[in-house]
Amino acid sequence: MDSFEQEGNGAALESLPPPPPVPPDVVPIKAESDAKKIVRHPMARRGVGTKGQKVTILTNHFKVSVGSTDGHFYHYSVSLSYEDGRPVDGKGVGRKVIDRVHETYKNDLDGKNFAYDGEKSLFTIGPLPNNKLEFTVVLEDVAPTRNNGNASPDGQDSPNGRERKRLRRPYHSKTFKVEISYAAKIPMQAIQNALRGQESENSQEALRVLDIILRQHAAKQGCLLVRQSFFQDNQNNFTDIGGGVLGCRGFHSSFRATQGGLSLNIDVSTTMIIQPGPVVDFLLANQNARDPYSLDWNKAKRVLKNLRIKVSPSNQEYKITGLSEQLCKDQLFSMKQKNTKNENGEAETLEITIYDYFVNHRNIQLRYSADLPCINVGKPKRPTYIPIELCSLVSLQRYTKALSTFQRASLVEKSRQKPQERMNVLSNVLRTSNYGAEPMLKSCGVNINSNFTQVDGRILPAPRLRVGNGEDFFPRNGRWNFNNKKLVEPSRIERWAVVNFSAPRCDPNNIARDLIRCGEMKGIRIDPPFDIFNEMNQNRRLSPVVRVEKMFEQIQSKLPGAPQFLLCLLPDRKNSDLYGPWKRKNLSEYGIVTQCMAPARVNDQYLTNLLLKINAKLGGLNSMLTIEQTPSIPMISKVPTIILGMDVSHGSPGQSDVPSIAAVVSSRQWPLISRYRASVRTQSPKLEMVDSLFKPVSDKVDEGIMREALLDFYTSSGKRKPDQIIIFRDGVSESQFNQVLNKELDQVIEACKFLDENWNPKFVVIVAQKNHHTKFFQQGSPDNVLPGTVIDNKVCHPKNNDFYLCAHAGMIGTTRPTHYHVLLDQVGFSADDLQELVHSLSYVYQRSTTAISVVAPICYAHLAASQLGQFMKFEDASETSSSHGGVTAPGAISVPQLPRLKDNVSSSMFFC
Repeated sequence: MDSFEQEGNGAALESLPPPPPVPPDVVPIKAESDAKKIVRHPMARRGVGTKGQKVTILTNHFKVSVGSTDGHFYHYSVSLSYEDGRPVDGKGVGRKVIDRVHETYKNDLDGKNFAYDGEKSLFTIGPLPNNKLEFTVVLEDVAPTRNNGNASPDGQDSPNGRERKRLRRPYHSKTFKVEISYAAKIPMQAIQNALRGQESENSQEALRVLDIILRQHAAKQGCLLVRQSFFQDNQNNFTDIGGGVLGCRGFHSSFRATQGGLSLNIDVSTTMIIQPGPVVDFLLANQNARDPYSLDWNKAKRVLKNLRIKVSPSNQEYKITGLSEQLCKDQLFSMKQKNTKNENGEAETLEITIYDYFVNHRNIQLRYSADLPCINVGKPKRPTYIPIELCSLVSLQRYTKALSTFQRASLVEKSRQKPQERMNVLSNVLRTSNYGAEPMLKSCGVNINSNFTQVDGRILPAPRLRVGNGEDFFPRNGRWNFNNKKLVEPSRIERWAVVNFSAPRCDPNNIARDLIRCGEMKGIRIDPPFDIFNEMNQNRRLSPVVRVEKMFEQIQSKLPGAPQFLLCLLPDRKNSDLYGPWKRKNLSEYGIVTQCMAPARVNDQYLTNLLLKINAKLGGLNSMLTIEQTPSIPMISKVPTIILGMDVSHGSPGQSDVPSIAAVVSSRQWPLISRYRASVRTQSPKLEMVDSLFKPVSDKVDEGIMREALLDFYTSSGKRKPDQIIIFRDGVSESQFNQVLNKELDQVIEACKFLDENWNPKFVVIVAQKNHHTKFFQQGSPDNVLPGTVIDNKVCHPKNNDFYLCAHAGMIGTTRPTHYHVLLDQVGFSADDLQELVHSLSYVYQRSTTAISVVAPICYAHLAASQLGQFMKFEDASETSSSHGGVTAPGAISVPQLPRLKDNVSSSMFFC
């Protein structure tokens, strides 16, 4: 295929001097030829779609006009240090220091305004007087808030008063040295270029400067800044999600270059913060404890470290460094006696407890602190202790640990907003943020329109679906049901059993009986189960892995051979510890298809949904697109085509050493696009690119994911190789598009060449993004946009080939459209055909009877990654760290490998 074979740049080589001679003892290294290596860039849009019913849509982009475009932004790098030359590392100090520089040296700076990012970059409009400027400023109080009260709990004679005495002056005023040196200049014209689709380093930077101006504007109003979002300290925006954590509602704002010009995208966003107020109240909520005396102080120490507190009565602010070893009434420190001196004339010291000091020397009443540890705000070697009831957590401190299932559910539920409510909130924030008064925006001539931008949308018709008995129908409003319908390809269940780990209050006999009855209505013939295995009481206290082992011993002693299917009843709660070990045992040791359920309310609707999953896992199909059977999918039914969904999932924030999990699902049995299989691998933590698509371990053996997918496609599609490979990639940002197009796609091409040197399939690469802030609203209706709404104009990229699609019916909150970026299309789809394919792929998800918000292959990749990720949770590190056949680079951490699935389930939809 000639596009892979483009020539090198053909530079003239004649004029170069001859190369130096090679020393005799050097063994030449074979250079890889780069002549054929071309760098791919995201493709330009070829046209817009026309199909579907036209509709006017509003979006949360606000039009921005830029008055002056002939000036330059000047970029300066900022270096902050203390008097003694130590660099400043504290967060939040930078802005105060730079503000002070701005106030103090206005005249030396030609009265210029700054846009400062809080760290190392500062921008001005036009140049400062010199390329390098140095200033010295003094800040009176480096603690983040001014000190009002005069009696500080650790003043002159407090615990560690001596150290305080020495540090008193430097603590209450610190001197900073500031260096500002020229780094680059960015023409404002670059903004106009970006709007013409001429993306360059400069245009990205110019938009970044505008974003920094907005961030600084928010910082000046005391907001918490999290990337492009800001959060105000306002009780009305807080909502309790349990465990001492609050959801805090704020706003995202960013400038974007679009087809319609420059726009400001504003959206509601949410972050998690620590519940402000008394430290003890937070700890009680965090540990769900009855009273302060039943707290786990080791846990408390971990969760409190580095949080900021205010101490009463002084109102001074500190950072928590730890807890006292002993209780307040037992923790001693040496207090100097003012009036008694020893024979050397030095003040005598008295050993006294923290409790005694605060109650008797400071006359501060302590109700409950005596029997609790104190908070330490000093250095490890020189602690400063404060009784816990005098400490209150400061507001707007981010909570960055992973949320529990219940916290997450509560956050989702409480941060939902109906479209109309969201529009009102956004209009308000634009009014009250007063961007018109921001001096730097003024000097760029930036003006922000307060109306939602209008765009032209189209509503694509739902695809026709086929179910059992040759019946076709059209889903309505993105939904359908199987009432009075049979599944299109029902499976037959003959050898199966029920495994009951659950509480005795659910009757497995009834569940088995009802499942057989519901199966019959859907066309699935289910024989009576061989047996029902109830867990023995004495096993319930064992570890999850051992409980699963014991259960399998029971099953093996009773069943004549491996069952086709096991239904597993788990104890009634989400995220049962048994789930990972159970799935692992079934899929990777025995090759048994299994379905878990945690019965709460079991009715026919629940069992029907369960049967959809069971049927898909056992090789059946619930429904499919009619055009798959007729084969008439444009561009796909005529030429063997494989569809891939790729995703990488990472550990929760705070779990930096958990391997990332890459999942690739691939279609099989062409011309179908409803059946998939999955390959899953672990890779280095936080690595975003899939690194095991092609893994040659010798000249003949490739252990990569692509080989598995391609061979399965070949055997399941009548010995045909795919001539077209369509890749849907999830979870990458725009800055990573080039890596997807060059690194990942190169691996896929190499895997193809490894199988057959002469095979040149055509590629389509599409990235799907859900993590963005563009929302759409129906004009004149309080409801969400209709399923099938597609937008490929005005708020899309000025040049690149992207579109937004809301395939699903948003039932609650405001619909989040999926943003599809077509990075490469060698097949030559028309805009309509490609949008229709993506829309259709939102209707082939076998687990539900609704259109889903992102194409099914990507959803399946999520499912496969999270299911096999559960395998890892109960691993014994020693048995998993063998690097599976691959070579571990010296010094690299070897990543534990997932156990391989048994052949008979590896090509099934086990993840369904």
